[in-house]
Amino acid sequence: MPYASIMTTSVIRTASLARRERRKAETRQAILDAARELFVTEGVEATTMRAIAAKIGYTPTAIYHHFRDKDALIVELCMADFSALGQAMYSIGRIENPVDRLRAMGLAYTDFAMENPSQYRFMFMTPLDHERIDAHGNGFQTPDEDAYQFLYATVQEGIAKGLYRPELTDPVELAQMFWGGIHGVIALWYTHCQDPHIVLNDPRLTVRTMCDTLIRGAIRHPR
Repeated sequence: MPYASIMTTSVIRTASLARRERRKAETRQAILDAARELFVTEGVEATTMRAIAAKIGYTPTAIYHHFRDKDALIVELCMADFSALGQAMYSIGRIENPVDRLRAMGLAYTDFAMENPSQYRFMFMTPLDHERIDAHGNGFQTPDEDAYQFLYATVQEGIAKGLYRPELTDPVELAQMFWGGIHGVIALWYTHCQDPHIVLNDPRLTVRTMCDTLIRGAIRHPR
């Protein structure tokens, strides 16, 4: 076979493989997006693989080519969404002052929540009562635990450096107070923003003020 023909055949095969891989990735992403939406609106337990398939016009068999079962799908969805949150907060770890870092974390967390409503509602407003098993059947630590450790370590560092009031010595309490306050503002928005009887400000503005207020009340020497 002429060299030119061999090269042409190789190029065609490479392009065909690339198209198949692209279609596979697009299908997988469509499954994840449909699953996330159904988990949020219908609940994790009530959502079946058949329902996910029907939402995107696939057969259940087609979905099982990508995910062995619903738990495997949930695991990948969690990993993908928490990875996205981690990327959104990555540069914050470079902030040297732990109090400034804490404030930046709160603002970045809120930006992520507002820019990714489906992901946020799935990650933090949808109960996930299932065993944490990876694709090989092994238990694993989910990325949300790592995100919480980032928050916890930041608060703990501030306490160790004497930056907070002397009575604030419990990093668990301080971290959860900070996280719970921000999550409360965001969750209130997502559950009541359409309520005509309640006026809610943009969560970004409310969280910015709340972070400043909480930090001012918590630090040893208010700025």
